[in-house]
Amino acid sequence: MEKELAIIGGGPAGLTAGIYAARADLKTVLFEVGMPGGLAASTEIIENYPGFTEGVGGPELSMNMEGQARRFGLEIQYAGVEGIKKEKGNFLVLTDEEEYRVRAIILAAGARPRMLQIKGEKEFHGRGVSYCATCDGAFFREKTLAVIGGGDSAIEEALFLTKFAEKVTIVHRRGELRATKYLQQKAMDNPKIDFAWHSVPVEIKGEDLVREIILKDVRSESTKGLLVDGVFVYVGHSPSTELVKGLVELDGQGYIVTDEEMRTSTPGLFAAGDVRKKLLRQVVTAVADGAIAAVSAEKYIEGQK
Repeated sequence: MEKELAIIGGGPAGLTAGIYAARADLKTVLFEVGMPGGLAASTEIIENYPGFTEGVGGPELSMNMEGQARRFGLEIQYAGVEGIKKEKGNFLVLTDEEEYRVRAIILAAGARPRMLQIKGEKEFHGRGVSYCATCDGAFFREKTLAVIGGGDSAIEEALFLTKFAEKVTIVHRRGELRATKYLQQKAMDNPKIDFAWHSVPVEIKGEDLVREIILKDVRSESTKGLLVDGVFVYVGHSPSTELVKGLVELDGQGYIVTDEEMRTSTPGLFAAGDVRKKLLRQVVTAVADGAIAAVSAEKYIEGQK
């Protein structure tokens, strides 16, 4: 199938790119393997997106973005992209259903939660180990939980989990949190939250379900068990850049290197959102990336005619 532009990923960056591309009358297709909105769709409340004085729900904002993109005529295909090939000035996008030939690509595939890589994590995934409080929090009513991490995401999700859980212990390898002062204070003031400082998880144990997490004190190397019913992991993300390895320049952590116009080292291939090397990964920067990428792609396609 022939298109002018393919957008890979339906998070805020991809959907915004789709809005701009569709309004520019580019023949565009967006591929999304899951639910539109990316990580934003699994965030209960987004308090720092401009224009919403009381904050906005992540699912609500994501649905509105998708609806807006469709209103401008964006074609959205719920299909996984399995490969990208460069071919005589064009690209081939190989999905699990069809093959598309396009003039340009915007990769906005986002990032996925980083795993702890400890014993028991894989075995208990879905049986007490989770990476999404909004998705799974309601299953843990009146339970005891551990949240691993000390950044904004970890603290936001710990606060959300207190709506259901009896107790939430935040496990952090340092003696202070990395989250913004505002979130830190909210966590400190919440009576359901306590902290395991200078600690890292080394094993998750249980039978059918999670029952205990083993923590190691990074100062003394001593270990102790913490009885919990669930473990929520927030230790960062890994960029979803497997499709373009060997095609574009990546930094040491696997993020795509772009210029300020979202151009990668391969002409015609652009990147936007959490997949690219940048200072700040937030919804507001993702939508900015998407808009710039779409305009840059439009100029590239026009220059190829």
